[in-house]
Amino acid sequence: MSSTWAGVVFLGTLAAALAAVHVPFGDYMARVLTGTRHLAVERVIYRLGGVAPDADQTWKRYLRSVLAFSVVSVLFLYGLLRVQHLIWPPYTVPQMTADQSFNTAASFVTNTNWQSYSGESALGYVVQMTGLAVQNFASAAVGIAVAIALVRGFARTRTDRLGNFWVDLTRVCLRILLPLSVVAAVVFVGAGMIENFHHYATVHTLAGGQQTITGGPVASQEAIKEIGTNGGGFYNVNSAHPFENPTTWTNWIEIFLLLCIGFSLPRTFGRMIGDKRQGYAIVAVMGVLAVGSVVLMLVFQGTHHGTVPTAVGASTEGTETRFGIPDSAIFATGTTLTSTGSVDSFHDSYTSLGGAMTLLNMMLGEVAPGGTGSGLYGILILAVITVFVAGLMVGRTPEYLGKKLGARELKFASLYLLTTPALVLTGTGIAMALPIARAGMLNSGPHGLSEVLYAFTSAANNNGSAFAGLSANTVFYNYALGTVMLLGRFLPMIFVLGLAGSLASQQPVPASDGTLPTHRLLFVGLLTGVALIVVALTYFPALALGPLAEGLH
Repeated sequence: MSSTWAGVVFLGTLAAALAAVHVPFGDYMARVLTGTRHLAVERVIYRLGGVAPDADQTWKRYLRSVLAFSVVSVLFLYGLLRVQHLIWPPYTVPQMTADQSFNTAASFVTNTNWQSYSGESALGYVVQMTGLAVQNFASAAVGIAVAIALVRGFARTRTDRLGNFWVDLTRVCLRILLPLSVVAAVVFVGAGMIENFHHYATVHTLAGGQQTITGGPVASQEAIKEIGTNGGGFYNVNSAHPFENPTTWTNWIEIFLLLCIGFSLPRTFGRMIGDKRQGYAIVAVMGVLAVGSVVLMLVFQGTHHGTVPTAVGASTEGTETRFGIPDSAIFATGTTLTSTGSVDSFHDSYTSLGGAMTLLNMMLGEVAPGGTGSGLYGILILAVITVFVAGLMVGRTPEYLGKKLGARELKFASLYLLTTPALVLTGTGIAMALPIARAGMLNSGPHGLSEVLYAFTSAANNNGSAFAGLSANTVFYNYALGTVMLLGRFLPMIFVLGLAGSLASQQPVPASDGTLPTHRLLFVGLLTGVALIVVALTYFPALALGPLAEGLH
């Protein structure tokens, strides 16, 4: 009972903190992304990069900038990983294989941060800082930049310009992500999280054995890992390791950090389009989906079928005892509702229905609140689909925020909606059909299918968490999942920016009696229903064969 009440307090204070920062943080991001003044350091960066900061780009040029930056990032990180064994130690690390280097480079550039390696033994400090941590900033900034371009598509009229990608990227990194990360890192160091360049230390245990204790620049990477909804971990056990997550209150801070940008961006959206009520409607849908997911996860993890769970009163397998069931379940929900993928417990050890919830959270498109930027543009795409469905009901051309939603706009929205499920289900089907892929499954039956389904769902949605029962460090899975990460990240961005360009070129349409009010509870309910129904119809057969079959067994 005390654990239950502690969980209620944990969740209540977390919700209150997110509500408290929603307005000021959202307003601040709106000012950063709409301001015309460039900081001195930004002007230096623009000059070095040959960027004209006051020149707006068309959606196609904006897209080319996103793709060019990302291609260079993948190539740089891949090359760095291939030569890391030649770089300053302070300890010896092996050369990473070509397939694993590709997977890791694709993972961190796409904001996925899937890791088919143990960070403390596979990577040196230089790669951790100049490779992975840098991409944690850059990939998060790219997601926010694309979301803001879509918002400008709604806000602007009769233009083919969506802003300047290089300016958006620079401002997000320097004015939003970096200051937050510095503050969070200092707090983490004060809480006991390590930040050093020490060599591995060998200590003698009380039992007379030896144990290797690893050091490293952990706190600085932990901060941006959560703030940028990147995920991954300096250590193999991620945020279950006391060097990455020392106490219950650092666990609370980590969950807050991975949610704060996502839940504040709807306010930024409302400010930029000149109607704060629209932002409240979007964040309300995010909140409804998040609360429902948390409640169900707590219920499923609080069930105790079987001898041992019944004796202890809950399903504790795979859970860090420092945090307990409620805090771990909240972390699992937060990390899969966003594209974070950071974990403080092992999802493969959850109850079958608890594991199904982590899958369902990702399958929703991670829109409650989703990744940095990707959650906002994902839910706005769902809003477009919702308005279209409502338009069919009343027999009129749908419109959203004064913009007509014709065939071109709906094609972009539909392609966005179909991309991720196609990648997940096709990838899972291929893996289950190939003996070389099935050889990596440590479990058979429904649970084995769930592990493979989880891997491709995580990759396509750029989440990065995993069910631990799959041996993913194989040539097949490294290349297959890396490819799915790239397609799952950049194909949707193409459709988002295409939609943004189409919307920005329109002349605004005045509201009429037939216009669906998109700031009221009716729209909130419709959007919530569309999000759930689309997921249910798309993924239900796969879920029925995996976690649901296991849970009902």
